[in-house]
Amino acid sequence: MLTITGYPDRIYAHPCDTVKFMVSCETPITYRAHLVRIICADDNPKGPGYKEEEIASEINGEYQGRKQHIHAGSYVTVPDARPLSRLESFTVQAFIWPTTPQKGKQGLISKWSAKDNSGFALIIDEQGSIALEIGDGKGAIERVSVQRVLQLKRWYRVGAAYDATTGTILVYQLPLIPVPEIADGGTIEKTSVVRMAKNKSALVFAAMAAPTHSGLDFYYNGKIDGPRLTSRALGMFDCEALIDQIPQRLILDIVGQWDFSRKMDSQTAYDISVNRLHGNVVNFPARAMTGRNWSGEIMNYNEDPSQWGAIHFHDDDVYDAGWDADFSLTIPAALKSGIYAARLRSDDDEEHIWFTIGPEPDKESEIALLLPTASYMAYGNDRLGMDGGGAELLNDILNVINPHEIFLNDHVEYGGSLYDAHSDGSGICYSSRLRPLVNMRPKRQGTLGGFGGSKLWQFPADTHITDWLEAKNFNYDVLTDDELHDRGYQLLAPYKVLISGTHPEYWSTEMWDAFDAFRQRGGRIMYLGGDGWYWRVAYHPDYPGIVELRRTESGVRAWPAAPGEYYQSFDRRQGGLWSRLGRPPHGLVGVGFAAQGFDISSYYKRLPDSYKPEVRFVFEGVGDEKIGDFGLIGGGAAGLEVDRSGADVGTPSNAYILARSENHTNTYLIVPEEFLETAPGLGAEENVLARADIVFFTMPNDGAVFSVGSIAWAGSLSHNNYRNNVSQITENVLLRFLDPTPFAT
Repeated sequence: MLTITGYPDRIYAHPCDTVKFMVSCETPITYRAHLVRIICADDNPKGPGYKEEEIASEINGEYQGRKQHIHAGSYVTVPDARPLSRLESFTVQAFIWPTTPQKGKQGLISKWSAKDNSGFALIIDEQGSIALEIGDGKGAIERVSVQRVLQLKRWYRVGAAYDATTGTILVYQLPLIPVPEIADGGTIEKTSVVRMAKNKSALVFAAMAAPTHSGLDFYYNGKIDGPRLTSRALGMFDCEALIDQIPQRLILDIVGQWDFSRKMDSQTAYDISVNRLHGNVVNFPARAMTGRNWSGEIMNYNEDPSQWGAIHFHDDDVYDAGWDADFSLTIPAALKSGIYAARLRSDDDEEHIWFTIGPEPDKESEIALLLPTASYMAYGNDRLGMDGGGAELLNDILNVINPHEIFLNDHVEYGGSLYDAHSDGSGICYSSRLRPLVNMRPKRQGTLGGFGGSKLWQFPADTHITDWLEAKNFNYDVLTDDELHDRGYQLLAPYKVLISGTHPEYWSTEMWDAFDAFRQRGGRIMYLGGDGWYWRVAYHPDYPGIVELRRTESGVRAWPAAPGEYYQSFDRRQGGLWSRLGRPPHGLVGVGFAAQGFDISSYYKRLPDSYKPEVRFVFEGVGDEKIGDFGLIGGGAAGLEVDRSGADVGTPSNAYILARSENHTNTYLIVPEEFLETAPGLGAEENVLARADIVFFTMPNDGAVFSVGSIAWAGSLSHNNYRNNVSQITENVLLRFLDPTPFAT
């Protein structure tokens, strides 16, 4: 059981920077903290084992634990202002597209004080109908409901009007496209004996004040478009006039007119009325969502943002856990670059809140290891082991449920990954590291156990590379995707050799451009992984530690982006596969994602190119034997997700195809973009495209690229005490890449 979880406020740091550590304990325990440098995070007994180095530090000591809470659920809050607090009569209206209309009470637009039951709330009630609640501030509440069940994922114009003089309440829900056989629309009018009391509470969209605690509750799932609020009760004719351009006769009645299509990269809900009652968007609901007026004729919201005036809210959205810091560390200048962690221990429980330390300026090593932290965020807190339907059939092995997966099952507020769905079934398109990512930790195995050891994934698997670098006595620096995105090419410029992680799948445009610049300007690259440079993501320009993904058109997708929602809200660019955006990874590193399978891994055999004198250095000390028919990841060096080369997909014409994997099981299936129609012959036993290729090619300015095309490669480095052909090939290439001698051509 996990009793301690935590996260740092930053993922990378340099000497003199300060890192804050946020910790929560399920019970009020005392824990011990110690700074450690992580060398190998894999505790598989068949490998080198877990390795860390304890560091003397100011944070070392005992701390009193306390439980900190994550308040998930997205909403917009508009601070109270005079036009709001003086409301007596009003009309409130919006377009909604509900995704869980019968889940229970959900707030749509509310100005409600739970302390004294004052104000109003337009809601979806427990029966799934639109209703208005008003409170008199003395405990009495009047609810008026249309009593018609909203249908799933249909657009409605909904609203309510309250006349403070007469007590008349009008409530309506009107489907934009009525269906005669479905009674899901209607209006109701009633005279209330309860008179609404004013309050100074905030106006809230997609939630309302909670009756049992000081926060919000009753979070809404679905889209909201075009909220309007007036200072008098309008009839149905005038309510319809609020839809688009406000007529002159109603201008003076407008309190707020919110346009969610304005600055969709911001966390502001803009009010275009004269009152400018702008709202704060909380917990990153999905923006750049098609609205009630999307025609389907335009796919790019940059051409006409007015058709993307909706925000999709979820009751499980989360950005920043918002925990208080328990302790902090100012990085001493003496610490070498590497992966570090605040190790927390209490009885049998242990947590590592890890981060990286980069080098001091002008003290860089010749080698840099780039940790794929964007991919860590993409997979962070994935629930595939518990919720992934069909996983055992897909992978042809039994699921092994780990303690951290049980913990996530009990703590939905920790949020999911970019592979999971929200509670309403829509795909999660934003993921943040400002919360505990409990699977991106040392000693955490992947979801699936299997032949040969484990399906180790992402962060722990990448430490197979740091372990090998340490065992071979190479000096190296550790960098992250986050810093590469922030600093661009200048981060990479001091280095001779850049080594990738095992699964660098997610890349922002800024990261891609910096990586390509390094390659073009003489840098030498060792791609020691598989399924790299696959999806484009965007980092938010103003909010740290969050990435956005739109799973468009094709590819291995856990969920599909809806039509019209292919463009990223953070940077206005089209999302999706890099290969569909004119930048196939094959042209960048020689190989690209070809197939995946999760039962057992296989090996490589040398090809004729490997015997050419120009690439003889790669295989010094290696004969004609199988390459990597051993390893910690499925028992071989070619496995999990594998990449192939090919002139048809953009591999440079000067590339040497050095080796190719073989003997994969038929569980290895080619990726969807590799075929046009479903048909037999998609598995590795029948399809030559389901393979991993080892590739080498040179670049201008004496740059070079070496790629192995397999996630499992690094898991074979330590075999036989690091004396094996996978280790030998990797060392040969690294030593040659450090040698400034020009390559033979």
